[in-house]
Amino acid sequence: MEHHVPGIELFGLHFDLSALLMIAVTSIFVLILAISGASKGSVTNPSKLQNFMEWVVEFVEGIVGSTIGSKYGKPFIALGMTLIMYIFIGNMLGLPFSIVTEDHVAWWKSPTADIAVTAALTIIVIGLSHYLGITRNTKHYFAHYFEYKGAMLPLHLIEVVSKPLTLAFRLYGNIYAGEIMISVILGAGWFGIAPLFVWQGFSVFVGAIQAFVFTMLTMVYISQTLVHEEEGH
Repeated sequence: MEHHVPGIELFGLHFDLSALLMIAVTSIFVLILAISGASKGSVTNPSKLQNFMEWVVEFVEGIVGSTIGSKYGKPFIALGMTLIMYIFIGNMLGLPFSIVTEDHVAWWKSPTADIAVTAALTIIVIGLSHYLGITRNTKHYFAHYFEYKGAMLPLHLIEVVSKPLTLAFRLYGNIYAGEIMISVILGAGWFGIAPLFVWQGFSVFVGAIQAFVFTMLTMVYISQTLVHEEEGH
């Protein structure tokens, strides 16, 4: 059965209240996890959560080091941590259950199952990459556009435009499709219990992969605008 999302109109714009709710919930989850993992840190007797957070830091350091490099990448570790934790937790929120009112209005879902949310994340990271290129690598940032001659320039511009589109739609499409499949499986009643557990396990894997891919590509795009080939690539 088709569900609807709650919304309001302000200044001629439509605001999805369920998406805003889930953005806030995801932010709170990430904040609690970060504070809990960082507080009462111990070198001799670290907690399981501290060990997990340290593993995430090392994992993100690996992503940043392999894309931007250790020389330029250190300031972007916090960005990578924020992205991978926020996207992964956001991907997971719609898996265990959903909240739908009697009039078929859906309030609880993964925020990343909304194209507006993934597009906003993409605009932020792509905008940041170009801003860094313009302000920190100005000469080479603008010079590389003149390296393309004739028909290659339009093709390069298409590539530049396609990057944010593919980044946003890849994340949205995978998470939205996963939630649709869960709804279909639930419609099978008792016969869907076993497939539901299997699909949710697979969805956790997909959600983790998509968080990794988004974070990795963000660092790649920053590297392409920030680091000149002769200096680091």
